[in-house]
Amino acid sequence: MRSLTLVTLMTLAVLAGCATQKPSGRMEDVMESRATVTAIDLPQRLLTLKGENGQQIVVEVADRVKRLNEIKVGDQVAVSYTEALAWQVKPASKGAAGVSTQDSVTKAKSSESPGGTVGRTTTLTATITAIDLASGTVTLTGPGGNAITMKARDPANLKKVQVGDLVDIVYSEAVAIAVRPLDKK
Repeated sequence: MRSLTLVTLMTLAVLAGCATQKPSGRMEDVMESRATVTAIDLPQRLLTLKGENGQQIVVEVADRVKRLNEIKVGDQVAVSYTEALAWQVKPASKGAAGVSTQDSVTKAKSSESPGGTVGRTTTLTATITAIDLASGTVTLTGPGGNAITMKARDPANLKKVQVGDLVDIVYSEAVAIAVRPLDKK
């Protein structure tokens, strides 16, 4: 996972470029990959996967994965990694600075092919503590007192926020894995 400071910096860069009354927005990146199971070592809980580029890797499967025995040589493994970053500026009266994290896990039903999703969402609410129109910068202070000052892409948007406003920054990432049986033609 990326550091919260990096996420905050990315958010500030985008936030400063928004053109709405109270800036908000969202960015998302999804990376997908597929591989074929070429070998299985059940006692050692190892899968050998061959990627689309022909490269093989050996993956150790955690004990919490309960349906490893259902995977067969030739099965296709689809992996999707999603990162999302959303932000919303709101008046100070609509909340307070803080940080929270929520983890999520879903598993495929026993009637479905093995698979599941693991995710984490971190919400950081920071306070705008300074706006410098002359230099085109904004300063956010997090709940721990750490402050970050950043130059706005479009300094005119700094006129749409005020000292004391809160910025909700939500960073989410998730990995989804699905196993698909070998297609028999």
